[in-house]
Amino acid sequence: MGARRRRPLAVTVLTVLATAISVLAVLLVLAAWRNDHTISSDEGVATAEVLSAGRLRSAVSFVTPDGEMHNPRLGVLYPTNLVAGQRIDVEYARSEPDLVRVAGRDASVAVIPALSVVVVTWAIAGPLILVLRRRARQV
Repeated sequence: MGARRRRPLAVTVLTVLATAISVLAVLLVLAAWRNDHTISSDEGVATAEVLSAGRLRSAVSFVTPDGEMHNPRLGVLYPTNLVAGQRIDVEYARSEPDLVRVAGRDASVAVIPALSVVVVTWAIAGPLILVLRRRARQV
């Protein structure tokens, strides 16, 4: 009969999931660029002390020229290779001093990890989708 074959649910779910992960990775890079633009358009510079250091989040404390002590709730942007107790230069948005990045670093450091996530996601999902489609055609 001329019954039209339907795409298996698993193929649709995998495609939607892989696409969502890819879109989120791109959005993260775009958000990093937006944060960089915000900092660069109203930039202040200070020396900060690294309070705690991790791969994804590092806490810092710094004093702005008006004498205010800041300890950004979300930590510092681009925190790789920091060590607790280290003193570093940071750049922050004077209008929003909790938005702070390690001096000399920018959103370009987020591109390779985000691209890696997209590539690995599709390297896993792509072959699975192809296998599931082949199986659906054989039924």
